[in-house]
Amino acid sequence: MINLNVKVRPAVSEDHHQIASLIFYEANTHRHLDWRSVLEWIGSHNYWVLEDNGRIVAALACPEDPPHSAWIRLFSYHQHLSGMESWSALWEVAREEIMNANPQTQVAAIVVKQWFQNILLSSGFELTKDIVLLQMNVENARPRAMPQGIRIRPMIDADLEAVTKLDLAAFGKFWHNTIESLRRAHAQAFHATIAENDSGLIGYQISTGNPFGAHLARLGVQPEAQGVGVGGALVDDLLNFLIVKRIGKLSVNTQSDNAASLALYRKIGFVRTGEYFPLLVYPTGAL
Repeated sequence: MINLNVKVRPAVSEDHHQIASLIFYEANTHRHLDWRSVLEWIGSHNYWVLEDNGRIVAALACPEDPPHSAWIRLFSYHQHLSGMESWSALWEVAREEIMNANPQTQVAAIVVKQWFQNILLSSGFELTKDIVLLQMNVENARPRAMPQGIRIRPMIDADLEAVTKLDLAAFGKFWHNTIESLRRAHAQAFHATIAENDSGLIGYQISTGNPFGAHLARLGVQPEAQGVGVGGALVDDLLNFLIVKRIGKLSVNTQSDNAASLALYRKIGFVRTGEYFPLLVYPTGAL
């Protein structure tokens, strides 16, 4: 049971060491897959810690990025505590803070651990869909002709403002990556490319990788350019790059109800692995 003397307060930069120790050595932890580590978010709005006599025993981070989309980037609690009690203490404060700022903000989590899904469901979060994982053997890729009028080139820093606008148009506000997120993604990318035609930028992809495999982290196409092979051209270029690098596997995630993406990936040669991650969202307006 949580001692009544504990308190919830905003995380500050001086908490870095304690939060790091909590996450990596002592705690049960949910972490959001992100271009920025959970420690880099310390000091952001809606980053809270549960403190017991000066010792941080739990933490919750759900900063809004993009605006009005508060992804749960961290929930961590010391193994000697109750997960539900730790969550309730932190969520009560976070929920009120978000409600006062904007009740229409969506709070969401992509869940990889069953215990966290149980906590969220018991707090009124709703299962909306699954994020599914697909994978392909790069050696099975078959080269295809580049669609006429489309050019693929490496992404550069000067592209990021236009990429951010395209990302919003392609994915909408809920899934949108801000320019800061895309800047970090570009800096960490294994391979990042742009598709363009005579009218300008019409698509992009950012992939991560290591000697054992690569992951297509983001693939976006301008809405008016969809359906003419832009996404396929970007993936084909990525596959050619991976063949040269002798990387054998490529994976990708997409939403279980995204029929267009699933059809594209199946056509290219991806198959579902059977792995999936539930997406839970707190009902808009229920804050």
